[in-house]
Amino acid sequence: MKKNQELFPFFDRVIPQHEKEKLLKQKAKVIWFTGLSGSGKTTTAVELEKKLHKNGYLCKILDGDNVRVGINNNLGFSKGERLENIRRIAEISLLFVRCGVISINAFVSPSEEMRELAQKIIGKEYFIEIFVDTPIEICEERDIKGLYKKARLGEIKNFTGISAPFETPKSANLVLKTENRTVTETVDEVFDFVLPFVEF
Repeated sequence: MKKNQELFPFFDRVIPQHEKEKLLKQKAKVIWFTGLSGSGKTTTAVELEKKLHKNGYLCKILDGDNVRVGINNNLGFSKGERLENIRRIAEISLLFVRCGVISINAFVSPSEEMRELAQKIIGKEYFIEIFVDTPIEICEERDIKGLYKKARLGEIKNFTGISAPFETPKSANLVLKTENRTVTETVDEVFDFVLPFVEF
C-alpha cells in the first residue's frame, strides 16, 4: 500500500481500511476456493456467505457466473486469458478488502502461478486459500452441465482435469474434503476455520 500511496496521493485522502473494518466490526479477508469444476467450490461459497451473513459479517461472492458475464466477458480460456481472468479478479478482491469487506472467491484457478499471482496482488495477510479436494470421478458425477462429458468428447478444449492440468496447491491454508460429506458439514468446517481470521 505504501508504494501506491507514493504514486497516487489519492490513497492518503480516502477513509483507511481499518476505519471501515471498525465500522463493519470485521477483518477484511479474501477466502479463495480453488479446485476442479464440480468439486463444490461455489456451493460451499454460497452457504458460507449465508452463515457469515447470519453472524453479522458483510461478504461478497465472486465466481465465474458473476465475473465472466461482466467484467471478464471478453476473455476466453487460453492460458494467457485465464491468467488475466485471475489477475482482474484479484484486483477486484483487493478493492473489497480496502473497503473492509470479506470476499469469498470460487475459481478453478488451476495453476500455482495463478494462485501466487492472486496472493501477491491481494497480500498474503489477507489471502486464505482453501483447496476443495474432491476426486475427479465425484466431480463428474455432480456435473449437471455436462461439461466433463463434452470435454471427454473433445467438444471443450483446455478443460481442467481432462485436457488441461490442475496443479494441487502446495500451501493451501485448508484442504477441504467433500466426498461422503454433507454441505452443512463442509461449510461448518470452513466457517470454524475462517472465523478467527475475520473476527474484529
